[in-house]
Amino acid sequence: MTKQEANGTAAQETPRRVVMVTYPDAHILDIAGPIEVLSGAALFLPEGTAPYAMELVAQQAGPVLTTSGISLQADRAFNDARQDTRAMDTLIISGGHGTSAALTDPALMDFIAWAVPRARRVVSICTGAMILAELGMLDGRRATTHWWWCPILSRKYPAVHVEPDSIFVRDGPFWTSAGVTSGMDLALALLEEDWGHDIALQVARYNVMYVMRPGGQTQFSANLLAQKAEDPAIGKTLEYILSNLGQPLTVTALAARACMSERSFARKFREETGVTPAHYVEAARLQAVRVALEQTGDSIDQIARRTGFQNAERMRRAFHRQIGVSANDYRARFRFSPAEGDQEPPD
Repeated sequence: MTKQEANGTAAQETPRRVVMVTYPDAHILDIAGPIEVLSGAALFLPEGTAPYAMELVAQQAGPVLTTSGISLQADRAFNDARQDTRAMDTLIISGGHGTSAALTDPALMDFIAWAVPRARRVVSICTGAMILAELGMLDGRRATTHWWWCPILSRKYPAVHVEPDSIFVRDGPFWTSAGVTSGMDLALALLEEDWGHDIALQVARYNVMYVMRPGGQTQFSANLLAQKAEDPAIGKTLEYILSNLGQPLTVTALAARACMSERSFARKFREETGVTPAHYVEAARLQAVRVALEQTGDSIDQIARRTGFQNAERMRRAFHRQIGVSANDYRARFRFSPAEGDQEPPD
């Protein structure tokens, strides 16, 4: 293997072998998303660099039907993949509606049990974490999965320390991600580990991923909760909150807008959203703060006032408590600026 320094990363001629495991009714984005992100590294690395050699494996080579109704072509069968003597860098296990059936597939489970100790790192996308948990691979480890499946993962595999809010979690060589598109966030983190922040950032931009989300970022989305609300009064209240973050959003004021008593409003709000009104308001404000830090050059004071935190210190405390880093550090890491390391689009 020869190396040359470029863009702060080491170019290499021998690609890292990445094995993606799939099965019937896997989610197509759980497969294509991470593969597209990893393959994108080649666009920004020095000419001649082969970052990854990727293969899709299944019980049989050939078409595998995904949940979308579109078939993907598996390169190799499990038995053929076992015969490959090349080192396995990364094993990725896809997720999807077919996970429950996959858990009872002896060929798939045997292959993963064989492959895990032979891989440098092991990744699950979405419900792929259930497969690793079934094999006992996540016992005593931190992990996450799609928010819908987190309670099931906790209940069925109590030895797993489930982190239901995380976008992705790394515990030693095991990486687990939340639902669907978070697999692309995890893949960007793998890129960053392998090739550095600049390359990962270029790939994120190329794929129109407006920010590289840190793994600890919550799966909570104020906008999604507003769209899902079934009670019209609560739904309108959520929309009002999102459109008026700079206003006083106390329980008293919100209950009055919803024409409810404070007690009834608080109870109904939690039934609809799973969180208290105060938790939702703070989360919605922090969501707006992140966007402002990523996309504007406004001062911390300006952002704090506009998003309803009243002063910068209050915003800083809430931001650090919920996001895990300071607002300034977040901006330095995730703000997109046209002047920051842009390259011409690759051919």
